[in-house]
Amino acid sequence: MQLSIEFFPPQTGEGLEKLRAVRSQLAALQPDFFSVTFGAGGSTRERTFAVCRDIAEAGQPVAPHLSCIGSTRENIREILADYQARGIRRLVALRGDLPSGMAEAGEFRYASELVEFIRAETGDTFRLAVAAYPEWHPQARSPREDLDAFARKAKAGANLAITQYFYNADAYFHFVDEIRARGVDIPVIPGIMPIVSFFKLARFSDACGAELPRWMRRTFESLGDDTASIRAFGLDLVTRLCERLLAGGAPGLHFYSMNQAELTLEICRRLGRC
Repeated sequence: MQLSIEFFPPQTGEGLEKLRAVRSQLAALQPDFFSVTFGAGGSTRERTFAVCRDIAEAGQPVAPHLSCIGSTRENIREILADYQARGIRRLVALRGDLPSGMAEAGEFRYASELVEFIRAETGDTFRLAVAAYPEWHPQARSPREDLDAFARKAKAGANLAITQYFYNADAYFHFVDEIRARGVDIPVIPGIMPIVSFFKLARFSDACGAELPRWMRRTFESLGDDTASIRAFGLDLVTRLCERLLAGGAPGLHFYSMNQAELTLEICRRLGRC
């Protein structure tokens, strides 16, 4: 089973120190790599670099996110050269979002164009992951359009895909069936979001288009402010989801850690990973 864990770059030195401690705990799981997010239009570029350098210098595998919206070819070329020089050989290639106030997309419009550019510039130097949306990208005009866009990314040279988080395993299995029918055979790793706070999860899910089933919402709402029960129910729910995905043939799991270790460690312990 492939295992990967995602972080976001902290805004302060204190946050970076806390993340080092979290990473040290999660390293016990021996993940295939840690990934680090990249803000809209490269807004966290330097902080992303700092975290990636920190991970790489610790001798741990890292996959920086690289988004292309708002970027130029020269800008991307410089980033690729920096990562190559540091021995980083994995990337998560994304379209990304335009930062607030920016009207132009830049020289890249789609993630498939970024993947093509990376392959043209660096050949097979990098192992490339791309994003997948089992419940469809919120900006896609139709499921067919979204599947076609994913197929273009994969066929441009991606090695694997990591999905947006979801809580409906059937959506994942349906997505995999659909892309296989389009001739796409790269591994699709389910994205897993442990549940720290249902209120925050619901707000974030409404913004990014991830569906929270009605039964799940109602159960969490019925628990009110009982944090122990919320934690227990969330752990049971996500563990069962992971078990079903792996039993159904998912090649691994990608945890959105939210820069915390406890829940990811506990879920992996229940899955027999540690």
